[in-house]
Amino acid sequence: METARPPAPAIDDEDLRVLQLIAQGLPLDVVGRRMDMSERTVRRRTRAVCDRIGVATPIEAVVWAAHRGLL
Repeated sequence: METARPPAPAIDDEDLRVLQLIAQGLPLDVVGRRMDMSERTVRRRTRAVCDRIGVATPIEAVVWAAHRGLL
């Protein structure tokens, strides 16, 4: 018997764009400039995404999204 996976937490397009830029190895201040937001906002958003999907670091969030075909 196969166990059903719980639905993936919602990640919006802006969150995905932040993860894409992090995946490119860009520092958070550069991510902020590219997204027209402060570095502090990028940090907060990234932390919120990590909390929502249950990972500890932005790199883990990138891997999580990549494994789900989101990046």
